[in-house]
Amino acid sequence: MTTIPNPLYGAIGGDLVGSIYEFCNIKTKEFELVKEECCLTDDSALTMATADAILGGQAEYARYYHAWGNRHPHMGYGGKFRWWLELPFEETFPYGSWGNGAAMRVSPVGFAFDTEDEVLDAAEASASATHNHPEGVRGAQATAMAVLLARRGETMKAIQTEIERRFDYDLSTPLDVIRPEYEFDVSCQGTVPVAIRAFLQSWCYEDAIRNAVSLGGDSDTIAAITGGIALAYYKEMPRRLVEAIEVRLTPDMREVCEAFGQRFPLTV
Repeated sequence: MTTIPNPLYGAIGGDLVGSIYEFCNIKTKEFELVKEECCLTDDSALTMATADAILGGQAEYARYYHAWGNRHPHMGYGGKFRWWLELPFEETFPYGSWGNGAAMRVSPVGFAFDTEDEVLDAAEASASATHNHPEGVRGAQATAMAVLLARRGETMKAIQTEIERRFDYDLSTPLDVIRPEYEFDVSCQGTVPVAIRAFLQSWCYEDAIRNAVSLGGDSDTIAAITGGIALAYYKEMPRRLVEAIEVRLTPDMREVCEAFGQRFPLTV
């Protein structure tokens, strides 16, 4: 059974499903979608932070990332981001990262803003709070733009063409070619194209997530990026996954999800 969920659940669902495979990769789409040990990771916590920043109106992304990261300190953050969180906020600064953290947390931008310029500007601002390397910014912008185009109802071909044109990513290689040799890669340039490809080669939200996880590598982050785009496009996801998300949300996460969903509802 599928249902129209909260827009934030796209990325969160991918994170949840992929969480147990990040350091135990599988190269198959045949696996139990949600296991008891699946959990929410940094992908979900920082997606919440992006949404909260947008809801706050001032979009002070760095302040929200710092606050959410310190409120939820045990979510599996990367080493450089953990270092950044330990600084007093007044002493923080962007540290030039090209990592996929900029893309894993950006999907709320694609749901909240309606024009391409707004999405590109907001994605750049969200990335540049920490990941101000050109590849970090490009990965965030490409992901958010894909969410916007999917939400508008553009065809997969149109989405592929536009992302390739704007960001010079190769989105044409089939997953069956990518999968055997794909390895763990935390860079935006090594993560975002394959995550978008996992969406482009899918027929429903669940299939997109299975595609993403089956690649191996940084499974939860790839699936979080794929999931945000897939939900914007398909506008539904399995009820059992929605239920699995909701029992794992902390009170502050639930509050942000409800507020964001009310303000930016996912409509068919």
